[in-house]
Amino acid sequence: MFIFLSKLLPLLIYPLGLSCLLLGLALIWLWKFPRRALLAIAAALLILFCSSNTLLAARFVQTLEWQNLPPDPVPAAEAIVVLGGSTYVQSPPRPWVEVSEAGDRILYGVKLYQDGAAPLIMFSGGRIAWRGSGASEAEDMAEIAMAMGVPERNILREDDSLNTYQNAVNTAKILRQRQIDTILLVTSAIHMPRSIAIFKKQGFDVTAAPTDYWVSQKFLEEMRGMSLGTALYVLPDSTALDFFTKALKEYIGLVIYRLRGWL
Repeated sequence: MFIFLSKLLPLLIYPLGLSCLLLGLALIWLWKFPRRALLAIAAALLILFCSSNTLLAARFVQTLEWQNLPPDPVPAAEAIVVLGGSTYVQSPPRPWVEVSEAGDRILYGVKLYQDGAAPLIMFSGGRIAWRGSGASEAEDMAEIAMAMGVPERNILREDDSLNTYQNAVNTAKILRQRQIDTILLVTSAIHMPRSIAIFKKQGFDVTAAPTDYWVSQKFLEEMRGMSLGTALYVLPDSTALDFFTKALKEYIGLVIYRLRGWL
């Protein structure tokens, strides 16, 4: 039930959900309380405009993504841990497992392994029931890694976790049996601040190995430039809205996880 509510309730305070809620209230208030309805409509439009504005969204996302920059050089570790949230279950007409925007997690984790950063690579992630049945995300990621040349004997899997806290707790149980406590943690840059705090809480010596950046140096330079294309960054954009929402989700997660004592 906690997993379900943790996914459902925040939808009401994310920009799109909150705007829809305000517009719904505006319809109810329209005849009896027109001024109140007008304020609700104005608030909904303001929320949507600000959260879908690339200039604002990029700066908001950057506050999370740039907290942990990729290490150079990458230090050696006992294991590479790659968090789930980056695959789609194989289901017709998909011919095979497919990766989402966050599929960089798998690619970068495998690259670190192939570069010799660690002798083992561990994939952590179950499969939330209402997001499709079938193999766990860890199994899907392992399948992709083996297709990229990683030997099965060097792959560990944690197939049961349904959120980041469970990723850390379940991974700790498996790695402690092997007396492993030094890891490279691979996840999306926007997700790294919460992830690394949880894994450190479990007693790991963690080096952040973030990937899947939205805000790059080149992107910032383009936004600072004065051109017709740059002017488009102030217009509503669905990608900006998506990343703004992801960043808001992470900040909400940090607050909730800290209140629960998980950080």
